[in-house]
Amino acid sequence: MVPRYARPAMTAIWEPEARYRIWFEIEAHATQKLGELGVVPARAAQALWDWWQTDPVIDVAAIDAIEAVTKHDVIAFLTWVAEQVGDEARFMHQGMTSSDVLDTTLSVQLARASDLLLEDLDALLAAIRRRAEEHKYTPTIGRSHGIHAEPVTFGLKLAQAYAEFDRCRARLVAARAEIATAAVSGAVGTFANVDPAVEAYVAEQMGLAIEPVSTQVIPRDRHAMYFATLAVIAGSIERLAVEIRHLQRTEVLEAEEYFSPGQKGSSAMPHKRNPVLTENLTGLARMVRAYALPALENVALWHERDISHSSVERFIGPDATITLDFALARLTSVVDKLVVYPARMQANLDRMGGLVHSQRVLLALTQAGVSREDAYRLVQRNAMKVWESDGALSLLDLLKADGEVTAALPPATLEEKFDLDYHYKHVDTIFDRVFG
Repeated sequence: MVPRYARPAMTAIWEPEARYRIWFEIEAHATQKLGELGVVPARAAQALWDWWQTDPVIDVAAIDAIEAVTKHDVIAFLTWVAEQVGDEARFMHQGMTSSDVLDTTLSVQLARASDLLLEDLDALLAAIRRRAEEHKYTPTIGRSHGIHAEPVTFGLKLAQAYAEFDRCRARLVAARAEIATAAVSGAVGTFANVDPAVEAYVAEQMGLAIEPVSTQVIPRDRHAMYFATLAVIAGSIERLAVEIRHLQRTEVLEAEEYFSPGQKGSSAMPHKRNPVLTENLTGLARMVRAYALPALENVALWHERDISHSSVERFIGPDATITLDFALARLTSVVDKLVVYPARMQANLDRMGGLVHSQRVLLALTQAGVSREDAYRLVQRNAMKVWESDGALSLLDLLKADGEVTAALPPATLEEKFDLDYHYKHVDTIFDRVFG
């Protein structure tokens, strides 16, 4: 985790103290149920909860010192708790194994992280929708291969982004459900020394579902699905970031990141206003996507368990969620403050002498009885003259002067095919589909 790209609420989920607090709750809930089942004295859980009600400070340094000797983090924690609680603490962890605590804790952390990420997505969706409605009918050029294609609106560009992030949200909801399971099944997952009722109780108390069958560890296909979902969200972040970066290029300059008072763009060139935030988002997206591969490689563990996944998850659990949380918040701010230049969009639309209307003329010629091959040839030969003039010539004027064209389409009909509003007749339909 890099502090520069971290926000406090998400970071707090992964702090050692927060992790140890979840460990304690799992152990205490399990002891509570074991007491109800008569496996351990009821007073054992009471002693644990009585101590917990004092709101104790978790001494991370002391636990670390014990671990330095035991070389085992869960044993170190249990030893430290026993020192605080006293004799009744010996009934903690009855029939359980370390993975019961570690895996269930990771599920809790990832579920809580998901809740924050869902809030982030909601904020981003709200910002995109507001700007899309604002620019619903702002004309701009659509590009394919980076080249002028046909007219769209800037609102439609944003509506596409909204629909994509709405899908991201649905995927994250599914991924949260996939990851939020508890396993308290003991060594190799057979429940030989801990009743399944203990697992069910712990799961309920921690807001999780039960893992149908664990092998001492929760199967890592769940985690692979989760981190792959975060990677897809990162891909969507980069897609919108790259769009904004392209639109901010000097030659285009249809939109740009907000440039705040006092901001500097370059140490050497005072005139620079660079798309630094969206470039940063591109980099952060690469990092989040990179965490998906080790999660996929964690799926194949030896037999009932090994711990090759453990070191991986100590990295990717915090780093992927913290980085994505930061990236979503940054993108929301970029969209919210994005400076849009409708006049420049219109100028770029008009720049190439009406070439953007070529398809309408092509279709009109075919409907007037000209073969598609001949219609394409007639339009293209005039369009290439405009292209080679760098937009100095007018496609409409050239078509009106082309006898083969006017033999099929009179000038008035040609003029009609250059109506910009024609392209926007179904904008409402698309917005209804996206925003309902």
